[in-house]
Amino acid sequence: MPSERRPRLTPPIADVRRAVRGVLVPREDAPLALVALSGGADSLALAAGAAFEAPRAGWRAGAVVVDHGLQPGSSQQADAAASVARELGLDPVLVVRVDATAAPGGAGPEGAARAARYAALDAAARDAGAELVLLGHTLDDQAETVLLGLARGSGTASLAGMPPRSGPYARPMLGIRRATTRQACLDAGLAPWDDPHNVDPAYARVRVRERVLPALEDELGPGVAEALARTAEQLREDEQAFAEQIDEFIEEICEPAEAGIAVSVAALAANPAALRQRIIRHVVASEFGVALTRRHTLEVARLVTGWHGQGPIDLPGCRAERVGGRIEFTAR
Repeated sequence: MPSERRPRLTPPIADVRRAVRGVLVPREDAPLALVALSGGADSLALAAGAAFEAPRAGWRAGAVVVDHGLQPGSSQQADAAASVARELGLDPVLVVRVDATAAPGGAGPEGAARAARYAALDAAARDAGAELVLLGHTLDDQAETVLLGLARGSGTASLAGMPPRSGPYARPMLGIRRATTRQACLDAGLAPWDDPHNVDPAYARVRVRERVLPALEDELGPGVAEALARTAEQLREDEQAFAEQIDEFIEEICEPAEAGIAVSVAALAANPAALRQRIIRHVVASEFGVALTRRHTLEVARLVTGWHGQGPIDLPGCRAERVGGRIEFTAR
């Protein structure tokens, strides 16, 4: 039964509801949105916001709780989060148990847990017929993502951070600070769960959250997190513009090759380096499902800009070779 709790409307609660409202465009066919709920302050505030806003926009709101099984009592915590979701009036409420103890493909425990979580969310959304899955990432999460990308020397795609919308996934709260979601929970009489992993300095993201961002704020003044989030937004706009340019003419400069695809050397040479290298990455990713590193991308680009008769280049999952006026990418 939905709870009869009617919290006083405070600015934090209003901020969260407004963010959710921006994602749940009014509909008449009652589609389903599932909140990815951990029980933490961010996802709990999101769940409460969705429970309030969804019926007013003609949506149904449910929740999916993923139990990673990574710590003692995780099963009980997952059940407790599901119970709160039901009290909020969310329906359906799904609890999915996954095995995230192994690290497939050398991804490490964080990568393994993330892969298991998204696989579970994908399956839950598919089985429930959900059109949207709402994720509780905040502005702070976005700022941390940008800093981690900088530290790893990632390209603009990584520095662009998390998109507000990607396929069925929506992140309504990327403009809201973590302190706001916690206060929204307190104002609504909801008790969030604090995951011990979120304060474990063994994880790079926790060190960024607990040490690096506060140090930057101390040395540079307030507003660093907001500035990083703005940077991510601007880079996403740039990435989108490049993607649209590539989509416009990629078919004109590519042609089939034996066991692969070929790209015109003249077309690559005629474009600036930034666009040329994006074309190379796009072609390899589309044809072979492989994300090239910058080092690999530059090696391929030298077949265009620094051609001295060098031989084929072995890449992850494929090989690049200059053959006449073409760069041929073939499966290995």
